[in-house]
Formats: sequence, C-alpha cells, structure tokens
Amino acid sequence: MSDSNTLTTIGILGAGRVGTAVARQAMKAGYDVKIATAKPAEEIRMIVDIVTPGAQAVEASEAASQELVILAVPLHKYRTVDPELLAGRTVIDVMNYWAPVDGVIADFEQADLGSSEVIQQYLAESHVVKSLNHIGYHELEEDDQPSGAQGRRALALAGDDARSKAVVAEFIDRLGYDAIDAGPLAAGRAYQPGTDIFNGSHSAEQLSALLEAALQPSHV
Repeated sequence: MSDSNTLTTIGILGAGRVGTAVARQAMKAGYDVKIATAKPAEEIRMIVDIVTPGAQAVEASEAASQELVILAVPLHKYRTVDPELLAGRTVIDVMNYWAPVDGVIADFEQADLGSSEVIQQYLAESHVVKSLNHIGYHELEEDDQPSGAQGRRALALAGDDARSKAVVAEFIDRLGYDAIDAGPLAAGRAYQPGTDIFNGSHSAEQLSALLEAALQPSHV
C-alpha cells in the first residue's frame, strides 16, 4: 500500500449526486477518478463524461481496486457491492441512514450500531472510514478553502484503522477541508443525521468541541 501523499487515483462506487460531487471535487484537487455503478462501464460512459468530465467510467472491479474507494451507492443497495472487491481497501462511507426520508431499513435499526458500523460488518476485510456524510453535495464544491485559511470548514472522520484514517485525512485536506479525527468507527454516530454536527457547518475548533461533547460517555 502506498503512503497517503503518493495517492493519485481514487475509485468511486456510485454515480448519484454525492458520488459525482466527490468526483468533481477530487479532480479539482488533482486526483484521477475512476467511477462505477452496478451497470457496465459502457452504459454509464456518456453520463459520466457529461456530469463528471475528466473522470473515467470503469467496471466496479476496477473502481474498487484503488487504494481509496468512496462508497456512495444508495444505502438500501449496499449489499449489491461485492465485499471481496474491497478487501484490504480504505473505504470512505459517505452514506447516511435517515428513516424518515428513506424509509425503515431493518439492517440499520440496531440501536447499538451506527450505520457505518453495519457497513464495516458487511465489508469485513476492508477499512471503513466514515466521512463526507455530513456536508451537502453542493456545499462540498462551494465551501472548500486552502489549508490554513481562517475559519476553514472542518469534516470529521472515524475509523478503526490508523493508516486508513491518515489516508482519508490527507484526502479531505486536499479537497479543501480540515480533517478532524473523531476516533474509532463507533464515534461516527456523533455526526449521523439529526445531530448538531450533521446539521451545521463548523470550523475545526467548533467541530472538535461538538465531538468532545457528543462523545461523552453519557451520550454514546
């Protein structure tokens, strides 16, 4: 596995609004992007060329073979992703479970597990990191600022593998945001839908304070 500062190409599974916004922002940051859906690459090539010009439409196996993969499929279709394709990969879970909007999905109704923890159980051989789920897809392309800019927006990340989190932190920084390590994957519950973090835009200092408050034992 390469070091995070040598990462040049990312894979994206999902070509909806979130996946394509991440693709465009990643290309703006200098990454090559390979994007795939459940359909054959040839069937999505034209729409990829239009919506994410510069990205390469590929088969799911090729997108999933990158060191860093963005998982942006509709949440209810997560089991259509082949876990073997993502074995050993760092996977950013950008998906959210919001029953009032998306309907009840039994897999995610476990009170003691956040949605990304369920995804990690399914992708047992991958290193899942929860991030990019608490910024609107349109905001992702509008709120970016250079590293060190005053009041730069911050995004949280949570995961159980330190090296994967380092890769994701570098990626977030290059996208134009401060990366704040929330801790293990379970800490991602602090910025799921309905939380103060999910509902707002925060600087690094503000986000760190909100995470500290949310992750107090009485709140977890």
